[in-house]
Amino acid sequence: MAKPAGPSVRAVPEGDTQSRLVCPDCGFVQYENPKVVVGSVTRWQGRVLLCRRNIPPRKGFWTLPAGYLELNETSTAGAIREAWEEARARIEIDTLLAVYNIPRLSQVQLIYRARLLQPDISPGPESQEVSLFGWDELPWDDLAFPSVRWALGHFREIGEAENFQIRTNAPGETGDY
Repeated sequence: MAKPAGPSVRAVPEGDTQSRLVCPDCGFVQYENPKVVVGSVTRWQGRVLLCRRNIPPRKGFWTLPAGYLELNETSTAGAIREAWEEARARIEIDTLLAVYNIPRLSQVQLIYRARLLQPDISPGPESQEVSLFGWDELPWDDLAFPSVRWALGHFREIGEAENFQIRTNAPGETGDY
């Protein structure tokens, strides 16, 4: 029986401080790093864009247009792409709104403040529906993730302000879901 090739032994490589998967034959080290999620709180005339998820996790719940950053992509380009993929929304990024560290999920989320360039939106393949919500209409009980609530709350606090503190996790939150 042939032994498996590639990284298959967990060890601390020489010169490192973390346990990693290492190939016992050639010494190749497989680095496992956090995933970067990019998205936006996007608004149009005082309303906020949300997407009802059509995929797990949390299928059927509302979220911001957001998703994983692709290789060779800037974080702003990723947020723009995600808005298009999920809501067929053309957006312009204003500024970074928040950075959420979610160690349990090995995620770092970069959430931008953005403007919808035109009100024409429609569901992409990962969304059941998309809508623009006023603050009194937001489906707070049906939001997909804590970070959606955090980002919406922070955006509501700062609104259109040009000078504000970028949020790094919600007040009192550790980043755990």
